[in-house]
Amino acid sequence: MCCKKATSLLAICLMIMGCATNPFTGKQTIALVSNDQLFPSSFAQYNQILSENKIVTGTKESEMIDRVGQRIAVASERFLSANGYQGYTKDYKWEYALIDSEQVNAWAMPGGKIAFYTGILPVAASETGIAVIMAHEVAHILANHGQQRMSKGLLQQLGGIGVALATSNEDPRTQQIWMQAYGVGSTVGVMLPYSRAHENEADEIGQLLMAIAGYNPNEAVELWKRMNALSNGQGPPQFLSTHPHSLDRMENLRKKAAFAINEAKKFGVTSFKPVTPF
Repeated sequence: MCCKKATSLLAICLMIMGCATNPFTGKQTIALVSNDQLFPSSFAQYNQILSENKIVTGTKESEMIDRVGQRIAVASERFLSANGYQGYTKDYKWEYALIDSEQVNAWAMPGGKIAFYTGILPVAASETGIAVIMAHEVAHILANHGQQRMSKGLLQQLGGIGVALATSNEDPRTQQIWMQAYGVGSTVGVMLPYSRAHENEADEIGQLLMAIAGYNPNEAVELWKRMNALSNGQGPPQFLSTHPHSLDRMENLRKKAAFAINEAKKFGVTSFKPVTPF
């Protein structure tokens, strides 16, 4: 009983001590790992990945990736400063890489590190399409989604320890059943919905940032139409996926486009860059 109480007390203390504020929603978020700890390891891991892959440089596409990344970063700084978050990214080190790979993917790491694979360029189809993807990844970084996922993972591990302690007097087979049930339940019921919520949040924040950067936020819907067509609408059931279904994302982005356009007007943006396929 003492062990279980100690585990519960530790979890409560960690949650009280480890909180941050999402600058876009104003909501408190879990932050059991500080950026001071997270950024150095993120930067090192990013450099390691780049060293193990072929990086495309000096091409029209690689220059576009860098240009769009810088525009989105400037837009984010404008938004953050206007909303009382001056200096929010002072420890960030923005970097954008284009990796030669057929993977249809892009990803971000805490502290400003972003990578595109050449395989996603046909889906992007234009500079505005790249902006949709780039702004989504920048949003993940600014909302500290990596930090939150790591923190949730720590709590999930802590919960596993609690289950193990609570069932320590059971026979090994029964304890294993309880541990497996906890693993499945916490993943499907907590971790996966948490990940999908992050994706939806990054979609909405990204749509806002791309608009402030001068890109038409309605094109976010068009990008996901192409992505959905590429996959033929196939994929695991949504409750087993880390990402929302493309059709749900399109509908949400369609509803939010007007908000992004109106917010961009506050920053003097009244027209958007023409969509020119490359």
